[in-house]
Amino acid sequence: MIRTSIRRGLIPGVAALALVLSACGAGNEDSGSSDGGSDSGLSGELAGGGATSQEKAQAAWRAGFQTENPGVTITYDGVGSGTGRENFINKAYLFAGTDSAINDDEGELTAANERCGGDVIQVPAYVSPIAVAFNLPGIDSLNLSADVITDIFEGTITKWNDPKIAAENDGVDLPDTTIVPVHRSDDSGTTANFTDYLSKAGGWKAPADDTWPADIKGGESAEGTSGVVGLVTDNEGYIGYADESAVGDLGQASIKAGAAYVAPSEEAAAKALAVSKLAEGNSASNMAYDIDRTTTEADTYPLILVSYLLACPTYPADQADAVKAFLEYVVSDAGQQAAADEAGSAPLDPAVSEQATTILEGITAE
Repeated sequence: MIRTSIRRGLIPGVAALALVLSACGAGNEDSGSSDGGSDSGLSGELAGGGATSQEKAQAAWRAGFQTENPGVTITYDGVGSGTGRENFINKAYLFAGTDSAINDDEGELTAANERCGGDVIQVPAYVSPIAVAFNLPGIDSLNLSADVITDIFEGTITKWNDPKIAAENDGVDLPDTTIVPVHRSDDSGTTANFTDYLSKAGGWKAPADDTWPADIKGGESAEGTSGVVGLVTDNEGYIGYADESAVGDLGQASIKAGAAYVAPSEEAAAKALAVSKLAEGNSASNMAYDIDRTTTEADTYPLILVSYLLACPTYPADQADAVKAFLEYVVSDAGQQAAADEAGSAPLDPAVSEQATTILEGITAE
């Protein structure tokens, strides 16, 4: 199970929360439609934040939702999954995005339930491959097994022409360049998913966690997805991990799944989720997944992140309708397609979308 931690203290990026809703006009059940320009009658401000992986998708969701709900202003602070969960628990956000499912390893699930006055809602909203991205001029792709990736990030493999890398890349002219692994400096759900993959598929020595382990020495760190991608882009020989949609022109690794190496793609990520199961012990409103990182199914890419939305089952009467309408749009076919077009994410399987919608439909006024 992925561990998480609560860090109390200053809360960055907190927007003032104000929400005044009007019930006149069309009902909110039409808010996710795409017939263009209808006004649902909702108005006010919704503040959320968290996972940086969701930022492009959140921009698309805001634009799509606000087209038919022009009176609603939605903000999303890309402060990282850990801070997003903290701000949600502290009631600074009405909803949050997290790349690692909230659980009770550090008491977060209990704290979220207390904040909500009932079982917190946790539904998948964004599925994407995590790319292992590198900067080696003239080399666009490499085959890297989980064992080799683990050795690179633990500092055991330090040169690009190491025999272990060469053995998986016959015919590739690998340079004698020093490898510099880059990890996230902030509390990151992407890190949790990356280390979960390494621990289950590659023999990672540290437990899976949102925070990079302090006893793994070497390499460099950067804040946020953009920080990691920027550092790798600017330095030859560097390698990092980030949402595939954000890595630009960097080289990307194909990872081993079964007998073959599979490149990151929407289709391969969606298939990896399809072969995974919901985690044991979930409440009826919790769709946290136990991702199968060691699947041998063909054409799967098990190094994925499933980014979730956190919400409460009840809100004050002047907030409930707008929160419900926006989150229902996010998991709808229209919302998922908007995210796929903008951020390159894999749309939710129809059955997953339907289950998430059913849970969100249960949001009511206090």
